[in-house]
Amino acid sequence: MPGRRLDRFVADDPPERPADPAVRRANFRRIVRLFGPYRRRLAAVSALIVFSAGIGVISPFLLREVLDEAIPQENVGLLSALVAGMVAIPIVTGVLGVWQTLLSNQVGQSVMHDLRTQVYRHLQRLSLAFFTRTRTGEVQSRIANDIGGIENVVTSTATSVLANVTTVLATVAAMLLLDWRLAAFALALLPLFVWLTKRVGEQRKKVTAERQASLADVSSIVQESLSVSGILLGKTMGRTDDLAERFQTESARLAALEVRSRMTGRWVMAAIQTTFAVMPALVYWFAGFTIAQGSTTITIGTLVAFTTLQARLFFPIGSLLGVQLEVQSSLALFDRIFEYLDHRVEIVEGARVLERPRGEVRLDGVWFRYDDAAWTLQDVSFAVPPGTKTALVGETGSGKTTCAYLVARLYDATKGTVSIDGTDVRELTFESLAATVGVVSQETYLFHSTVRENLRFAQPDATDEEIEDAARAAQIHELIATLPEGYDTVVGERGYRFSGGEKQRIAIARTILRNPPVLVLDEATSSLDTQTERLVQEALERLSEGRTTIAIAHRLSTVRDADQIVVLDRGRVVEIGTYRELLASGGRFAELASRDDGLVPPVPVAGLP
Repeated sequence: MPGRRLDRFVADDPPERPADPAVRRANFRRIVRLFGPYRRRLAAVSALIVFSAGIGVISPFLLREVLDEAIPQENVGLLSALVAGMVAIPIVTGVLGVWQTLLSNQVGQSVMHDLRTQVYRHLQRLSLAFFTRTRTGEVQSRIANDIGGIENVVTSTATSVLANVTTVLATVAAMLLLDWRLAAFALALLPLFVWLTKRVGEQRKKVTAERQASLADVSSIVQESLSVSGILLGKTMGRTDDLAERFQTESARLAALEVRSRMTGRWVMAAIQTTFAVMPALVYWFAGFTIAQGSTTITIGTLVAFTTLQARLFFPIGSLLGVQLEVQSSLALFDRIFEYLDHRVEIVEGARVLERPRGEVRLDGVWFRYDDAAWTLQDVSFAVPPGTKTALVGETGSGKTTCAYLVARLYDATKGTVSIDGTDVRELTFESLAATVGVVSQETYLFHSTVRENLRFAQPDATDEEIEDAARAAQIHELIATLPEGYDTVVGERGYRFSGGEKQRIAIARTILRNPPVLVLDEATSSLDTQTERLVQEALERLSEGRTTIAIAHRLSTVRDADQIVVLDRGRVVEIGTYRELLASGGRFAELASRDDGLVPPVPVAGLP
């Protein structure tokens, strides 16, 4: 099997953030701030935890009194009172525990919701460049798997840590009150256990980061290869077995990492648990040895009460050591989540709103390039008067689509300005810009929903009558009406229930419904057959009526009626004029026209249309 890069459909994952201690501390502060809005509920949880821990350590003292006082003195009244207290304490702590669990889970799930929403909203604000560099499956994995992986930490770990710390402190204090020598003997190895657990946690954090990266790879493979497009590509290219083998390889790698994650430090934890299990017996030996040396301070009641506290102590200590491992693993997930949140928002929303836009579009001295590549546009300047049609023509890679993307502000110009009605598009609110500029692209995207909901996406408050009028204008209403469920027909993933031309007309109807004064047509008919292209072209002509239209032309024969044609070559404007003027000049447009099937020759002739 070739290397892993062979079957990559998109770019590799973004590099993992280095484990810088300063970054780790900053991330920890960010995690704490996530709980900030829920201070009151956390305070209530903390109060319940402290109260439960405080009354929990009373039982061993009551037990000591039972063994040393009530039973030897045959004091039934004292015995009954002590036993009643021992029965009441677990009942009270049980009720408080349920209440505490409810509050802590409410806080944890609220934090999870806030974090998911924060990541999703941040991703929505990123430019198109981020999504061209990042696999869709990787994005999905960050939102679903990485945030899902920290659920236990944010829902229960924080309160569990507080509960266990409080219990440990209260129990240690009680043990010291009972007998400081027994306490010192029982807790002698605790610092060693903490150090060992910290070492294991660091190892597990590294494995967790690898595991989540592998999980993202598996998610990407599923998303890419099991989508409709992926299935079609795999079947038509005869690569289904290769894709299955690739999935099998990644799945095996993930399984191996899961085993490593679960087994990392397992021997250390087993040794700690074994020590905890045998420590009560050693305490009995130490107490007996001390008594044999003549000590009279350790009574039977004290010894039984101490071992009861000791048993109560080992569970929270073991839990705290285990939590340390879990927190270390979760920090790797938080690093990945914060890595996305730290992606710089390149396109910042303006504050201006266009009132009654006329639709004048102007590019002045625009330069643009993708990342650090060569310049895609170089000093591009042209104007589109309101209500006119301008066609952008040129060879592939000349910068036509980039100009359209800059008008819609899917990217920002590196230098120069793009303006509508004299206002720089960078000064406009996103809502105002989206209401002003409509885009019909070559690659039509439909949601896996009904035709009606796909159309209503453009105008959520549109009536059924308005939806049908838009479909009629796009010449798709008759076809939809013949479907068994009409406008309630589910289009299928990415609209695969419809042909390319039908999807294009649905997209045109969607744009008609939004009714933008500026229209960008990005080679909307380039992949269609002649008959379908004619239907779509007629729909586009209806859509363009009375609007400022920027059309990216694939076939030059479709731009005869343009008010002006802008010819781009290697990112520069080389000609501007009408169809007739450019053919007559014998320049770059005439050269392109000579290659266009069925078009008149570049040399002007009498009666040229």
